[in-house]
Amino acid sequence: MPGPPAADWAASGVVALSGRPDGPALVPPGHAATRARELSSTLAAVSAQAIAVDGAQLLGERAALMDLRRRGTVSAGGHCRLLPSADGWAAVSCARPDDPLLLGALIGDDLDAADPWPALADWVRAHRGDDLLERAELLGVAAGPVRPAAPARCPAPLTPRSVEGLLVVDFSALWAGPLCAHLLGLAGARVVKVETPARPDGARRGSPQFYALLHHGHESVVLDPTDSTGRSALRALVDAADIVIEASRPRALAGFGIDAEAAVGRGACWVSITAAGRASNRIGFGDDIAAAAGLVAFDTHSGTPAFVGDAIADPLTGLTAAVLAVSAPADGRGVLWDISMTDVVASTLTADPVPPTSRRGDTWFVESADGPIPVAKPVSRKPIGPAADSGADTARVLESLRIPVP
Repeated sequence: MPGPPAADWAASGVVALSGRPDGPALVPPGHAATRARELSSTLAAVSAQAIAVDGAQLLGERAALMDLRRRGTVSAGGHCRLLPSADGWAAVSCARPDDPLLLGALIGDDLDAADPWPALADWVRAHRGDDLLERAELLGVAAGPVRPAAPARCPAPLTPRSVEGLLVVDFSALWAGPLCAHLLGLAGARVVKVETPARPDGARRGSPQFYALLHHGHESVVLDPTDSTGRSALRALVDAADIVIEASRPRALAGFGIDAEAAVGRGACWVSITAAGRASNRIGFGDDIAAAAGLVAFDTHSGTPAFVGDAIADPLTGLTAAVLAVSAPADGRGVLWDISMTDVVASTLTADPVPPTSRRGDTWFVESADGPIPVAKPVSRKPIGPAADSGADTARVLESLRIPVP
């Protein structure tokens, strides 16, 4: 069960991942670990099947599997950096193969693909955060200024419901959306993961264990939306779905002829996960979104910010999305959940004082009002089994739903 924020942070593994590698472990601001535990408790209470997950520990799960460590102004995964700007700090991600080219366009200069950071740092240092954000939105770059969070609220769940036996069609990739699908699968839903030949889930190139953890038991379908029969099969899959998960800007699926509003109109639950809401053109990943929303830990001696945990906006959003998906209007209508990862993070931030940490031997402690609390290392559940190969279940899934196989 959730406890005081200091205790939940200490148990989550996130504190061990926050701060400089040669400095103290830092307690983050706000109560994201407590929120995560509340969400996993809600999910367990609603589910018809037993779900034994600790939401706080999910925040550090990938780091445990990949043996990640705190790196201060470099994210634990290495793809995002906190850079000083002309009016503060900014978070910039360079994670995709095309990002050096896009970031070069952002600063108006060619970047060294092997090490783009020196030139990026120079440009960011000479520009305001708003200049960076404007160009990042225009070019589809994951970057933004680090600012105190504006007040934010997440959507509130509706009437709880069982998802046992419901069909989840998951178009998402990476972490937040797949975690939502994974949790719904644990609650008894049938999960079909959908990829396209040109855009497989980038997480397949990452940790095989982490991918298997989130995708074991899910059926894998690959369909080509550039082909008329593939596009028809995609639409038919959506028509058959009880819950649809997408984690891209709305225009992506709309370009395939898939209409979220029409799906909701026939009674489906549509889970839309974006960086800053469906009306925004921003893109982002877990590290830059969390930092830009204000979830950074500050070293009290140097005043330098550090990343909090590992891409923490992703698991926090995945938990939030799963709890929303196991609720629905009482009258059976459909619902579109517009979930902004930025708002999910910002809603956990407070102005409460952050407790200090101390070290005794090899163990860090959070100095709370109730006494010192040992800081736990990140831990992970073990994958139950392998994930399906990409497209391995395409024909079988379509045949089971009476959809013509392309």
